[in-house]
Amino acid sequence: MDINQIYIDFTKRIDSRYVLKNEMMKKHTSFKIGGPADVLVLPNNIDEIQYALNYCKENNIKYHVFGNGSNLLISDKGIRGVVIKISDNFNNVIINETTVKAQSGILLSRLSKVVMNQNLEGFEFASGIPGTLGGAIAMNAGAYGGEMKDIVTLVSALDNEGNVRYFGKEELNFGYRKSIFGEKGYIVLEVEMELKKGDFDKIKSITDDLTIKRTTKQPLHLPSAGSTFKRPVGYYAGKLIEDSGLKGVRVGDAQVSDLHCGFIVNLGNASFDDVYNLIRLVQKVVRDKFAVELQTEVKIIN
Repeated sequence: MDINQIYIDFTKRIDSRYVLKNEMMKKHTSFKIGGPADVLVLPNNIDEIQYALNYCKENNIKYHVFGNGSNLLISDKGIRGVVIKISDNFNNVIINETTVKAQSGILLSRLSKVVMNQNLEGFEFASGIPGTLGGAIAMNAGAYGGEMKDIVTLVSALDNEGNVRYFGKEELNFGYRKSIFGEKGYIVLEVEMELKKGDFDKIKSITDDLTIKRTTKQPLHLPSAGSTFKRPVGYYAGKLIEDSGLKGVRVGDAQVSDLHCGFIVNLGNASFDDVYNLIRLVQKVVRDKFAVELQTEVKIIN
């Protein structure tokens, strides 16, 4: 279907400020890499998300659903079809005592500040994880001993038929970097979490301490997609890569970080191919040296 027709149809239902043609995806990814999407939609509510999805399915249009783009490597050739970005326009939070209900587009960094200001503890581990709540649920994000599975009690999501479904704690299939939503391709809408009342100063102290650990041990000053590889059973990806002699290795403007080898960073003008080829190089060297297969945590859209 013609891009202009898709745009016209979408703007009949969604404010034209939130429907963009030929939008460069490098503006929407933390890697700062990615060519133009035919149409990018920034929905404001569940109805708009459902409309965009149903429209694509009914018209056999390829589509991708993203959060904040913090875990993506997108081709410089861009993305054909429609990108539905669930982020800043879908980020409301309601707090009732120790129960937190938030929309999936909220950034974890913002949500951590909101709950901290309500003297709620249990979310500190997530304060520095890049990306949105929806993405964190889909991959059961975790850090410093905490994971989303520890606090989530209820999730609403769109299934593959576009219906809103609710999933209790026992139905989420949380595991290491996985959930029912990632497995089935369901789209997270709203998340309910149970935290605990705590002391503001203590919560802030823990959050600040984790922030210091991240900023001193991770290359947050450069564009990246966070940890490039999943942790192999019995190993740490960063240590395997460093022990393989790959610290600081470059392909074009993509580099294995010399601060944390688990990160591949963009030194300024890295292309998709630079990063992709460096990922493959790292995988091959680690496989040859240690007989360990590194699986990417970054989602690659080529």
